[in-house]
Amino acid sequence: MIDLKTMTILVVDDMKSMRLTLRKMLRNLEIGKELLFADNGKSGLSVLKKSSCDLLIVDWNMPEMNGSQMLAYLRRDPNIRDIPVIMVTAENERDIVAEAAEHEVEGYLLKPLTLASLDTKIKSVVEAANHPEQAKLHLLEARACEETGNIEGAIDETRKALRLKPNASRILRKLGLLYLEIQKLEIGEKCLQKAVAVNPQDTISRSHLAKLYINKRAFKQAAQLYMEILSFSTRYFDSAVHLGETLLINGFRNEARTLFSRIMSKSRSNRMLQERIIDLCLDNQEYGFVTEMVAQAVKDNPANLDLLYKAGTIYLETGDQEKALECFVTVDDNRRGDIKTKLQIARIHFNNKHILQADDYLNRILRIDPTNKEALELRQRV
Repeated sequence: MIDLKTMTILVVDDMKSMRLTLRKMLRNLEIGKELLFADNGKSGLSVLKKSSCDLLIVDWNMPEMNGSQMLAYLRRDPNIRDIPVIMVTAENERDIVAEAAEHEVEGYLLKPLTLASLDTKIKSVVEAANHPEQAKLHLLEARACEETGNIEGAIDETRKALRLKPNASRILRKLGLLYLEIQKLEIGEKCLQKAVAVNPQDTISRSHLAKLYINKRAFKQAAQLYMEILSFSTRYFDSAVHLGETLLINGFRNEARTLFSRIMSKSRSNRMLQERIIDLCLDNQEYGFVTEMVAQAVKDNPANLDLLYKAGTIYLETGDQEKALECFVTVDDNRRGDIKTKLQIARIHFNNKHILQADDYLNRILRIDPTNKEALELRQRV
């Protein structure tokens, strides 16, 4: 049993001011006898290896190892996985709530904290830990069965928990995954579908269901699920891009375009991801579609010269030499020593019979690299 006054609490937060604030608040509330502190998830895990704690108060956004990463490690370690956790964050976003749910966080608080909110949350979390619901006890027994390989026993205990909480998406999801483990795919699918139905924001069940559909080659259903996932969360970009590539390869081009458009609109600050999508579309000859994406990406990231160069090559592929030239000239103005870009400009001028302009850029190249073969060969044709 956890005693509110004598328990040990570990506070994990990278801000010293926040650690001091929490210490003062807990002292004022007369909660916790021993307070331990860590400045990121990695150091928090080190503390847990040396000290026994009754409750963790963990900040979400920290350097080196954030709250989510710390929880992932925590829940995998049998010695510390059942310590109740209260997640604290200043970011009121759906992504964070979904990820907290994935790691089964017992409580969730938004900054700035108040004495009343902290007091209420800690007391409710400790009460739940001291007097767990019967459904929780069945789930713990199910976990024990699963870890010994008794999947049928785990299913039986999970079903008992579900009877007590029939609309709990987390329990439905767990039951579905257990059925999938013993290859009862149809039952597993129905459980995951119900988990999604009872909790429209359950991105985790959707992702598992999408994997099932991909394995069944039901790509349209998988694409629809990812469209829904991306409405709630930005944590599934990589798997969504992979699905988009699979859709292209298997001929579902309209679905791939729709999915890529959604990802691009949600990831405008993620240049690497956007360039990856553009490259995938280029590899699969989606020139018309990729032109629209690149135009928007360049608009969102006008200082990204690599992206601007790529836009120029795409405009060349689609026959728009004027726009291509505009992109290459802008890149060249900002990267004076870039021979590759100067060659592109020289070729466009040569193809348009602008001999003087082509010769000017060839001279610029040869001043940098007098032995450049491509420039010398083009010079012979000018």
